[in-house]
This record gives sequence, structure tokens and C-alpha cells, in this order.
Amino acid sequence: MKGYMYWIILQLMIWSGLAYPLFMDLDNHLWRLLGVAAYFALLFVVPLFYKRPVYLSIVFCLKIIILMLTFFPIGSIDYHLLIWLALTLLLIEASERLSFTPFIVVSLFSLLPISTFVLYGTTSLQTLLFALLYMVIILSAIIYYKIRQHQHEDLLAQYEELYSEHRRLRRRITDHEEAVRQEERHMIGQEIHDSVGHKLTSMIMQIEAFRLTSDTHNEPQINKLKALANESLEETRKAVKTFKQREIGGLQGVMRLIRKLEMESFLQIHFSVKHGAFAAPLNGEQSFVIYRCVQEGLTNIMKHSQAREAQITFDSPGGSIFRFEIVNPTHSDTSFQKGYGLTSMQERLEKIGGGVEVHKGERQFVLRAWIRLNERGEIDD
Repeated sequence: MKGYMYWIILQLMIWSGLAYPLFMDLDNHLWRLLGVAAYFALLFVVPLFYKRPVYLSIVFCLKIIILMLTFFPIGSIDYHLLIWLALTLLLIEASERLSFTPFIVVSLFSLLPISTFVLYGTTSLQTLLFALLYMVIILSAIIYYKIRQHQHEDLLAQYEELYSEHRRLRRRITDHEEAVRQEERHMIGQEIHDSVGHKLTSMIMQIEAFRLTSDTHNEPQINKLKALANESLEETRKAVKTFKQREIGGLQGVMRLIRKLEMESFLQIHFSVKHGAFAAPLNGEQSFVIYRCVQEGLTNIMKHSQAREAQITFDSPGGSIFRFEIVNPTHSDTSFQKGYGLTSMQERLEKIGGGVEVHKGERQFVLRAWIRLNERGEIDD
């Protein structure tokens, strides 16, 4: 916004110098003042066509025609250096707003007022040569800039394509590793079930058979052995069920998922775990909400910040709540407004008894969120 205001101020300064002599003779130059007004009307209309390059090119050509007709070198109006400055600003604006081909068309069209002033002006040859050299240098510099910009856009498009492909490959590799890991876990669980579980079952049956044929005074020891075998079998079954689980719960699962996101996004994430966060009894829904909220926070960093690092802190003071904080450096002094992502994050957290706070300072952006772990817990910041 500041850059646009500076641009408008520069336009006003140049055009004030051009329009001031016209007020000395309003009877003869009233139509020229109308041309100045028409030029500024188009100046403020330009933002409406930023996404329509054809119409935008037409607007720039109309501005060139208005500039030529308004200061056509007849009567008391003759060559003026400010005319060339106004044309230079117009071409610079066109180079910023148009792609390469439409800009070349506008640049060629700008030769019309240049040839008009050269043919019909009454200035000295030295002044005209200076003006022509000036315009040649300006046009050459702008065209060179557009060529470099076009090359940069091509490289940027290639980079984005390679980056997207890299993320797809990383995601595919991660999914493949997860599938292999899950298959190994399933095989280990199946092996435990088939070998250890069956042997423990056989041992329990043999102990029971021994109890039926033994003396009664050995029954307490036999019952202890049978109970120990039953406990071992139950623990084996629990271990097999654990191996068959697809995801790890609690904070470990959240950190594991975030590490996947770190590999895909090229963000350097620093973890800090405090106050028994590892022991926090997070259920599956809470772990999923925390992961989605952290994911949204990191996505906002990638979208709205030039920073490529973030600090994430987890803690669970007293075991009553679980809190996490995301901090990233920022160098922008623009105001902050909640968007759809943060609004959705707040709704997710409130649904499971939590909340979120956002603070933007001069040097860092802070996102704090919490989740109640039980009904008796009180939020203690």
C-alpha cells in the first residue's frame, strides 16, 4: 500500500508540473485540462483490470494517446522534459503489470507520441537527440528487465513443478515406509501369536492335566504356575493387538506426524517438551486435532511468512490440560486478521473443550492453544 501511495505522489508531482502552465490560459487550454483529468481517471481504473491483460493493454494505450493529444506541440505547448518523465512512468507501470508480449505492444505504441514530438516540436536538435537517447535507454532497460523477469518466472514455474514432484515423492516414500513398517509389525504380531501364544496355551493345558493327576498338596504351586501362564498369555495377546495398531497414540504420534510434514515442507521445526507432556493421556481424537492445528499453523507460516523455521512447545502442567505453542519469526508490521484456517482451528479445539490465542508482535508470530484433559482440570496460563 505504501508503494502505491508513493507511486501516486510521484505521478501528481510530474503532472502538476505539466498542468500548471495550462491554468495560465484556461480559454485555450481547457480541453487539455480535460485530457489531464481523463488520464488520471484511467490511472485509477487500471487496478480493475489487473487480471485481464488484454483490457489492461488497451488502457495503457489509451493513456499514451491521451498524453500525446493533451500535450501535442502546437501553440504555446511545446517540448517539456516532464512529458518524457510521464511517459517513462507509464512504461514502468506497464512493465510491472503486463506480461512480456503485451508490454512489447505497448512499448511499440509509445513510439507514436515520441515521433509526434520529434516531427512537430520546435526544440533544438541537441535537445531532441537527448530526448531520443533518453527514451532508447529507458526502453532498452525496461525490455531487458522484462526479459529477465520472464526468465525468472519460467525458472520459478520449473521450481514449483519440481518442488511439487518432490513433495509427491516424499509422500509416496513415507507411505511406502509406513506400509512396510505396518507389514513388519503385522508379521511380528502373527509370529508371536502363532509361536509364543500357542506354546503358552499348550503349557496351560499340560499344567491342568498335571493338576488332575497330582497330589492335592501340590495344587497351590500348580495353581500359581497356571495363573502365571494365563497372565503371560494375556500379555502376549495385548502385545499382538499393539502390533496391529496402525498409528501410535499420544504426543509421540503427534510428533511423528509432524515430522512427516517437516520433510514435505522444508520447514525446520524445533521441538520442546515440558511438564510431562509425554505422559499426557491424549486419546485418538485429541491427538488428531492437535496434529491438524499444528499443521494449519505451519501451513500459515509457509503461506504468509518468509520464515523457514518454527519453534513448537508442548507441555501439560498438572496433567489437567495439554498446551502447545507455535512461534515463528516475522519481519512484517502489517496488521493481522483471522482467516478461515484459524477460525476452523478454533472450532476444532472448542469442540473438544479447548481454545486458541494468536498474538503478532514486531519480531514474532505466536499461536497458543490448549485442550482440557479431564473435567476437573482448570486452564492455568
